[in-house]
Amino acid sequence: MKNIAVVMGGFSAEKVISLKSGKVALNFLDKEKYNAFAVIIDNEGWRLEKNGKSYPLNKSDFSVNIDNQMIKFDGVFMAIHGKPGENGVLQHYLDNLEIPYTCSGVKASALSFDKGACNEFLRNFDIPCAKSIKLKKGDAIDSSNIIKQLKLPCFVKPNGNGSSFGISKVKSIEELMPAIDKAFKHDEYILIESLLIGTEVTCGVHNLNGTIETFPITEIVSENDFFDFEAKYEGKSKEITPARISDDLAKKVSERTIEIYQLLELNGIARVDFIIMDNEPYIIEANTVPGLSEESIIPQQARCQGISLSELFNQSVEFMFHGK
Repeated sequence: MKNIAVVMGGFSAEKVISLKSGKVALNFLDKEKYNAFAVIIDNEGWRLEKNGKSYPLNKSDFSVNIDNQMIKFDGVFMAIHGKPGENGVLQHYLDNLEIPYTCSGVKASALSFDKGACNEFLRNFDIPCAKSIKLKKGDAIDSSNIIKQLKLPCFVKPNGNGSSFGISKVKSIEELMPAIDKAFKHDEYILIESLLIGTEVTCGVHNLNGTIETFPITEIVSENDFFDFEAKYEGKSKEITPARISDDLAKKVSERTIEIYQLLELNGIARVDFIIMDNEPYIIEANTVPGLSEESIIPQQARCQGISLSELFNQSVEFMFHGK
């Protein structure tokens, strides 16, 4: 049987979501095919956790000694959202060790994680995006000029974070600097974006069957002002799958999702978020390691398509070994 490291944790506020995703993956991976292990990478270190005990990982070869038995991993099921599992850093480390993993590679992960650079790249291919301004911590900030360019309301978000941590909707010039300060707590770069008014949808996508396919589209209806962390993970939203949009519009969203997947050279399971404005899907962001907890969107979309979580996760691992 192959040894699979289900890697979870991370260095960002998304750790709490990552741990949920990892535990779900551990539960649903086929125990007759794989020895799945919980591997935690966070600010406390790199370790394997089993039966209430913690075993440090050897970073030189990604191995672990459990009661005098050396365990080496045949592959990694990636469940870290944010750094270092979604920005290409961990992928680079695993590539050097020639250990396969279930998500996109270094280049695709790094580009997708940098929201500003990703949208700038996609604009070159006529993919509609919100207008935006990218700032680095320490940059001079001209609030009046920002609002002149982007208008109000606008969004302020960390450039390299997910799960809506650190995002604010700014409705007045007085709210801009506090929102910027909040975003900078999560990343040294932030993005200020113009408001897109329309229907929010998200589309899962994968290449696990050898061709790029989309899941049913989900419509997001937030009880809050926007789809923030509370809306995503604490029940303050309705996630309607399939989305209540026309067949023609669903086809356009699906085709655009596949186009973005190809342009960014993604791999495995991903998710692309959009706002539909004037019948045009504007990309919000691409997620190379989307949430996989049972309440997350990808599992919802898979269930709508008649795919169980067991099928989804095991197919991901099989593709990791045989599909690339």
